[in-house]
Order: sequence, then structure tokens, then C-alpha cells
Amino acid sequence: MPINFYSINKASSKEVKDVLYRYNLKGVNKPKKTPYHTLKSHLVLAGKNGKYKLIRFGQQGVKGITAFPKNKQKKARENFQKRHKKNIQKGIFYPGYWANKVKW
Repeated sequence: MPINFYSINKASSKEVKDVLYRYNLKGVNKPKKTPYHTLKSHLVLAGKNGKYKLIRFGQQGVKGITAFPKNKQKKARENFQKRHKKNIQKGIFYPGYWANKVKW
């Protein structure tokens, strides 16, 4: 029975390679844009200590920090980080961490 990568699980290297191949990812903890997904803009296979989880994050069509003029980017970044502080602190197995790292 294949492992469900949408929850945190231990996986063999073969299973991880299969997921990387299926989603055309460069590696573990390497986000990829998903322009054809209806809801989410990025995908990453997060991994730590032999545990893995497939995470989709980011609202499709939103550009993150680049949507703001240069003089307002710092304030926009700070507001995002305040708003999502708890989710960012949860770590690599949560979408808030990756949205902060990649989009902001």
C-alpha cells in the first residue's frame, strides 16, 4: 500500500524518489511553482529526520512581496509575518513556513 504523503510519515528512499518523480520536484525541501493547479501556487516535499510530507502552499495568482511598490515592501512583509506568526513557527511541515520562505 502506498504511503500517504499528505500527512507526516516515515518513508523509504524509493517511495521518496517516486514522489519526487511524480511531481517533477528537484529534491526534498525544494519548492516548485505549480501554475496549473487551481488553488495553490507552489508544491514542496518537506522532509526532516526521515519523515516526509507533501505540502501545497500559496494562493494562486498572488505575487507576494513583488506585488507591492518598493517603498511598501518592508511593511507588507512585516504585516504578513505578524499575521501568520504561529503558522510560521510550527516548522517545515506547515504551509505558513514555506509561504514565508518562498513568497515573502
